[in-house]
Amino acid sequence: MVSNERTEDQAAGRKQQPADAGIKKVRLETTKGEIIIELDEEKAPITVANFLRYAEEGFYDGTIFHRVIKNFMIQGGGLTADMQSKPTHPAIINEASNGQKNNRRKIAMARTANPNSATSQFYINLVENENLNFIKGREHGYCVFGEVIKGMDVVDAIANVKTTIRNGMQDVPVELVIIKSAKLLR
Repeated sequence: MVSNERTEDQAAGRKQQPADAGIKKVRLETTKGEIIIELDEEKAPITVANFLRYAEEGFYDGTIFHRVIKNFMIQGGGLTADMQSKPTHPAIINEASNGQKNNRRKIAMARTANPNSATSQFYINLVENENLNFIKGREHGYCVFGEVIKGMDVVDAIANVKTTIRNGMQDVPVELVIIKSAKLLR
């Protein structure tokens, strides 16, 4: 049944906003296709702000997915095509205790053994990676800050590329997988 009744907002002349009007999304355009990520600003505000800062500065443009491990994750956002690290902003605090899990489709921050060392590099989980989750009193975990909502087929295509050792690093795609651009969808 279709209602002809007007809502209070319509009657007052206010424009209705979609339910996800405040949710931020980023489009990663890669040499393998497009990936759209929905960011979880509520659960990881510092991490989302950090990721958006790099995206808006064009930092990710021309970086590569430099670490690809089938049935684990794909990692990128810090190295150029010639395997050089790009200079980054200072590291951020680890928000891994936000309740989010490193499940398939989820995007999280890469870091060193220091839990508060994440800068620009991120990874997308290919499977449920429970070993990367925060565990109170035991593990610092890796901060999940969003989820792939479109283009998981592209993520899976990247996950299936042949890898090699390059410049002393393992699991580097033989054929470069480049992030052409990372743009906030408005």
